[in-house]
Amino acid sequence: MYEQYQEVWNALTAEGADFEIAVENIRGNPTRIYKNAPANLRDIWASSIQFGDADYLVYENERLTYARAHAQVASVVQWLRAQGVEPGDRVAIAMRNYPEWLLTYWATLAAGATVVGMNAWWTGPEMVYAINDSQPKVIVLDVERFERVDAHRNEIGDVQLVGVRFEHAGVTPWDTITGAAAELPPIQIDPDSDACIFYTSGTTGHPKGAELTHRGCVSNIFSMMFAGALLKEIGVRNGVVDADAPPPTPAALVTTPLFHVTANNCVAHGTTLGGGKLVHMYKWDAGEALRLIEGEKITALTGVPVMAREVMAHPDFATTDTSSLISMGGGGAQLQPDLVGKIDKTVANARPNTGYGMTETCGIITSIGGDFFVDKPESCGPAMPCYETRVVDPDGNEVSPGESGELLVRGAQVIRGYINREEATAESIVDGWLHTGDVARIDEHGFIFIVDRLKDMVLRGGENVFCAEVESALFEHPAVAECSVFGVADDRLGEEVAAAIHLKGGAEVTADTLRAHLRELIAGHKVPRYIWFTDEPLPRNASGKFLKRELRESLDLDAAV
Repeated sequence: MYEQYQEVWNALTAEGADFEIAVENIRGNPTRIYKNAPANLRDIWASSIQFGDADYLVYENERLTYARAHAQVASVVQWLRAQGVEPGDRVAIAMRNYPEWLLTYWATLAAGATVVGMNAWWTGPEMVYAINDSQPKVIVLDVERFERVDAHRNEIGDVQLVGVRFEHAGVTPWDTITGAAAELPPIQIDPDSDACIFYTSGTTGHPKGAELTHRGCVSNIFSMMFAGALLKEIGVRNGVVDADAPPPTPAALVTTPLFHVTANNCVAHGTTLGGGKLVHMYKWDAGEALRLIEGEKITALTGVPVMAREVMAHPDFATTDTSSLISMGGGGAQLQPDLVGKIDKTVANARPNTGYGMTETCGIITSIGGDFFVDKPESCGPAMPCYETRVVDPDGNEVSPGESGELLVRGAQVIRGYINREEATAESIVDGWLHTGDVARIDEHGFIFIVDRLKDMVLRGGENVFCAEVESALFEHPAVAECSVFGVADDRLGEEVAAAIHLKGGAEVTADTLRAHLRELIAGHKVPRYIWFTDEPLPRNASGKFLKRELRESLDLDAAV
């Protein structure tokens, strides 16, 4: 089976093939690229005009065709340019997954500017930090995000606000910028310029703005296309796929936030290129997801693993027509091995699939699906063709094949760096090699297995929560003398945030009071679900670092408050 896998892989990436690989010097480093990839995301968007009256964005009772979306995007481009937004400037998006999110996204890229994707769960202070860090000329936001920013208007300088689905004095209504007839102006875009800035949780209390380039994002689209083409060709050769049968038009349910690469880069980009339909939800609900799968003939359901579990466990699952689903899986967190088998046996036509990736790689590093995922359910698949991989020990030496070490990758999808963070960039990316912070091993077939993580981080429902950020917020409370934040296993979300706290002498504070304090400083998903108060100082090693693993193992989950 794996000999055929490699044979097809080699054929698809050979000279003259669709996914031919070349090497180009990027930022001073030899870098693997897809030779036939478009130059930038603007070209990806422009190509979708061919789909005309086909549905593009669906939200509740609203339906927007490709033709209407292109008309609105061109109008927004014209408005942005009238406000002085030029190539290289930034436009921030701060809203839930409304259709206007993607319309603003494509308009910003088409204008040659850079999108700043703001986490919709951020508090006011977190939003202020990102605004001042990225310096957008325009922020397009919904009423919830506006209320958070409005309380801090004197802290963010002169930035123009555009309101989506609400009106307020001093805020430009969205409807007024989308009505003008316009065409996309001719703009040259460097493939290695920034397409968007997505923020990742920071290790020192503030998030870092990752600079995703046009080349990186387009390469991610090609990586996903390659993964699909690989499995299809293997199916054709084995007689289980009809080579002449036209593929179904993609219809994807957007289940996770568009300010992450999972929904934006791995769902929206590919669906748009293929003329497919993106069905938005106000918020995740398994019952509503089932209704939409049947009603909209959804072909792909991609989200954090808990979403697949909730869909299959829902009382309406057995009576819902899910036969349109071709693939079902996850991104943002690893699918547990048992879930791989459950998807394969439970959902009529869907095959399990997943990809492992990072914001810092504009999407996926690896991909795995179908029989190969069922055969290796603990693997996240091989690295895509545009990557080189290394597995190294703590001293940077490559380990022997099959041994574990930190996974390093180099290729077209690696970000340019972090804005305003030269030291963080230099620490994470060395000679083009991205230090993933994940401990992995690679088997004899090239399939990667993630076995641990080096980062002091909790992966909660697909969201990275850096422990130091939560600890910094806790230390701002005057009663806290010591604190240690770590993750504990959770059946639904993979991990939950937990904290052990030692108070100052004579101080008294409740867990709920501390949580309320934290919610003023950091997003709600970072606030610890489990809190322990210890009578004694927290255990440390000889260098003074808290012994988190030992601490976690010594605490009784039932005793947490």
